[in-house]
Amino acid sequence: MARGRVQHILVRGPNWLGDAVMCEPSLRGLRRLFPQASMTLLVKPSVAGLFESHPAVDRIFLYDDKGRHAGLAGKWRLAGDLRQQRFDLAVLFQNAFEAALLTTLAGIRCRYGYATDGRSFLLSEPVATHDRRTPIHQIEYYWDMLKPLGLTGLPGQPELFVSLGEERSMAERLNRAGITTSDVVIGINPGSTYGGAKRWLPDRFADSTQRLCRTLSDAGRKPAVVVIGAKGEEPLGREIASRLSAPSVVLSGATTIRELMAVIKRCAALITNDTGPMHIASALGVPVVGIFGPTDWRTTSPSGTEHALLRHPVDCAPCMLRECPIDHRCMTGVTVDEVYQAGLSILSRRSGLSCDHRHDPAQRATVDPTRVLDGYTIFLDRDGTLNEDPGFLRSASDLKLLPGVATALARLKSAGARLVVVTNQSGVGRGLLTLRDLEAIHARLEGLLEQSDAALDAIYFCPHHPDDGCRCRKPATGMVDRAVSELQADLRRAYVVGDHANDIQLAKAVGVKSILVTSGQVDQQALTMLGAAGAIPDMVVQSMAEAAEWILADAAAQAAQCKSVSTSER
Repeated sequence: MARGRVQHILVRGPNWLGDAVMCEPSLRGLRRLFPQASMTLLVKPSVAGLFESHPAVDRIFLYDDKGRHAGLAGKWRLAGDLRQQRFDLAVLFQNAFEAALLTTLAGIRCRYGYATDGRSFLLSEPVATHDRRTPIHQIEYYWDMLKPLGLTGLPGQPELFVSLGEERSMAERLNRAGITTSDVVIGINPGSTYGGAKRWLPDRFADSTQRLCRTLSDAGRKPAVVVIGAKGEEPLGREIASRLSAPSVVLSGATTIRELMAVIKRCAALITNDTGPMHIASALGVPVVGIFGPTDWRTTSPSGTEHALLRHPVDCAPCMLRECPIDHRCMTGVTVDEVYQAGLSILSRRSGLSCDHRHDPAQRATVDPTRVLDGYTIFLDRDGTLNEDPGFLRSASDLKLLPGVATALARLKSAGARLVVVTNQSGVGRGLLTLRDLEAIHARLEGLLEQSDAALDAIYFCPHHPDDGCRCRKPATGMVDRAVSELQADLRRAYVVGDHANDIQLAKAVGVKSILVTSGQVDQQALTMLGAAGAIPDMVVQSMAEAAEWILADAAAQAAQCKSVSTSER
């Protein structure tokens, strides 16, 4: 297909709100590929409002599946309406057979999309789908579909836009409900149109929100709560609001998409199930506490590093079921305290609450000097940092810990730190070992450390080839982003320890202190080379034992400084 000849493009957008938001970077990517072409977005009314005045879209064509385009006659009518527009190219982000059939009936010669749902024969340019055994985030899924067209680079975060007029209108509406512009607004989204399995318990939404409001009040801030949701979820919203002492308004079923966007943007944080509003918040720069159960957090987590992703790992998740056939254990395992702590961490950054959480009665306690690393996360490289580096470690039996590593990690663990391995493992992408081999290696690593009371809290690895252009290979931040989202790692309290420049570059990229571990003295020439690579470490040590010693001393100094500031504030 000659891109220069394409003048009129039809884009079939996703049907679900969250999917449509995650597709937004690809809309901008498509515009980059065809800057001179007119772009028409075909979507259902429930999604259309997201893209009003979007810079990548010239026109929105409504697929009125409940009215004008309902039934077989309606589909034929829609195909006829599209035929009149004489599109040169149809790009089908929606994976359904129907999308390919409609554009075929509309006479669009170039029909481009994933070869899914048995529709390959209807696509002039089918794109092979990903290997389902390797989860891929939905943002990347849409982006990768455009790569055969010539799209390069990585997708950015989704972006949505709310006008000043829409913000003012929502501010007036909230003011009539007793919520002023100076209030700290907590948004909660307790429902889910997908099904009951995705819903956290209503009483826990109420209890965690009430605790956050009480903490804000004790800190001299005025809290307010906005409950959002779809039509039919009004009773759920009213039930939760009735248990709150702060001013609240229930907007479930009472907003357009544009109004929903405006009220979400007004929030300091949104506590939500895995739903469309979660992704709207992320695209508007509003941090979320996202509660995941039956859905796959690896493919639909909110984009960005400010968010907290909470989940209770169980053997049956992710099951993707709409209703739980057993005891809903994946959601009941998420506690009120976990959501409260995640929300408090966000509000501390957004609303200036004290770092020591002393305003929450449940959190008032004297700091234990032996637990100086409580709340800290230590990101650890693997090969050359924890274990001997043979080049490509291919067998679990060949894994050998470096001297003193287990003892050093045990010291960090006993001081309260979480230990998270972040490791590039391109041997998988190069075909030198399988994912099963890697799992066995990591199982041995975990077992050896557990024997010394130095259990790891998580292992994140990048299996890709260096030429794949992925977002997880260090020094890219993908693995740390996942830890922030899944473990609520606080990057204000974190260190990166590694033996390579890309470990130090990773630390710089995420804004944390770095420790370079070497097998001997580092000469000035080596430090100059690190500087040229933008990778000057905060500390250079010869062993993991020295790294642990420095981390403990540095954290203690920060705690003393924080205590001094808190005392002067009183």
